[in-house]
Amino acid sequence: MKEKMKSALERFSKAIVQPLMYLSVAGTVLILGILLTNGSITAKIPFLQAAPFQLVGKLIYNCLMFLINNLSVIFCVGIAGALAKKNKGHASLIALMSYFLFLNANNITLSFIGRLAEMGPLGLYGTGQSTVLGIQVLDMGVFSGITLGCLTGYVFNKYGEKQFKGYFSMFSGVRFPFFLLILLSLFLGFGASYVWPVVQRGISALTDLIKSSGNVGLYIYGLLNKLLVPTGLHHLVYAPFQFTDVGGTLVLGDQIISGAYPIRVAEMNMPGVPFSPSTYYNSYTFNNLFPYIGIGLAFITTARKENRENTKAVMFPLMLAAILSAITEPMDFLFVFAAPLLFVVHSLISGGLLVLLKVLSIPASTSGGIVNIMISNLALGVEKTNWPLLLLLGAVTAAGYYFLFVFLIKKLNLKTPGRELIAEDAGSGDTAGSGDTAASGDAAASQSKDEPIRTLIEGLGGKANIESLDNCFTRLRVVVKDGSLIRDDLINTMKNSGIKKNGTDIQIVFGMQVPAVKSQVEDMLERM
Repeated sequence: MKEKMKSALERFSKAIVQPLMYLSVAGTVLILGILLTNGSITAKIPFLQAAPFQLVGKLIYNCLMFLINNLSVIFCVGIAGALAKKNKGHASLIALMSYFLFLNANNITLSFIGRLAEMGPLGLYGTGQSTVLGIQVLDMGVFSGITLGCLTGYVFNKYGEKQFKGYFSMFSGVRFPFFLLILLSLFLGFGASYVWPVVQRGISALTDLIKSSGNVGLYIYGLLNKLLVPTGLHHLVYAPFQFTDVGGTLVLGDQIISGAYPIRVAEMNMPGVPFSPSTYYNSYTFNNLFPYIGIGLAFITTARKENRENTKAVMFPLMLAAILSAITEPMDFLFVFAAPLLFVVHSLISGGLLVLLKVLSIPASTSGGIVNIMISNLALGVEKTNWPLLLLLGAVTAAGYYFLFVFLIKKLNLKTPGRELIAEDAGSGDTAGSGDTAASGDAAASQSKDEPIRTLIEGLGGKANIESLDNCFTRLRVVVKDGSLIRDDLINTMKNSGIKKNGTDIQIVFGMQVPAVKSQVEDMLERM
């Protein structure tokens, strides 16, 4: 039972990597959009306000943010394709169609039972619902996409080769799992309409406890704002405090201002008047910037030596996106499933940092990235914001996260980026393609274009021995039927940085060119 659970978790970890592989590229491009659309930056560099620059900036920023705001469907399609042992394209397409069915089933059920939320001044913000691909549904974060992706992968592998005779032959093969997923998607969309609101109400009920519990409540507020990010339920925690009287009230003459955010905006225009204690409900965004400097550096430091450069290429753009805009989801999802303990620790610390800001009397602005933080706090002044202490706390926080995460990753051998999916260092079963690789590389150069790939397949025991083929960031991952048929000498005719064997699970380190190698192997298998 333990081995089955471990195997299932490893398959899930492999699958979740697939959609995440693209986020570092998206994060790199997103940085340009952030720079071109940031009002504080364009105010200092006037020529960036020109229409062509603004158009390019908006195109980049809004289009890339559309991907980040729709990670649920990306996870659904990516996980299903990664889990499928065969016909991955069909599995991904079925997952996409299933997700469409789920969204519509949820929308139709909510509408039928009269629970479709009305748009308010802030749209659907704080209602527990959101618009996904133009369809109003319950806000479930990436939870719905991950659930459907895993379900599609399981059903597809189990029933993808089912055959029927006679009239029912139309349901044979990949069409049968699609038929089953139609029923399951409709059921899940319907069921979520009743089950998820109960979960949401449970979270909402915590707001009264938070409000009445002083610093303990503030700690819970900060913890939940981070811990619930993968489910989307964090919106139900901060929205009432931000925009309703749960977050406090301010009386200005005949006007009553409700909510921590409107109160802060009003008090920004009141020189010499300190911010109300409710302003610390806005400070949860502190945890969306400084911790990620330490987290990113910890991932790079603890990456395996052969993966370190690749890990830097992935992490630096995501760290920069967090620093400039406080967009953290791409980095969050790199480790929330691969090393959930770290995310729990991150959430626990987040609550403590929020309380620390209040105890140290640091009401400085913490939202919008480092440029916005600096400009807004400089404008308000040290006396009103105590911003130098904010930067000092930020630096200490980044350093603290770095050392703590490095310690936990190494002590517990956690599968963070650069260490992904490898439980132990290379042992006697590993073969490093170093000296042998150089010589065999020269020999391979004289062979035909296809010969190295054909030899690699032979080294894996031949076409008949290969059950499934996949890749993570740097490794070609092959599941074979008989591990004893593996021949390292043949595999090493292609330049690689090592071979890791664990029974029938074979991993070959090819570096960042691994997607091309995988594609060539798949093409060759189809022709053999």
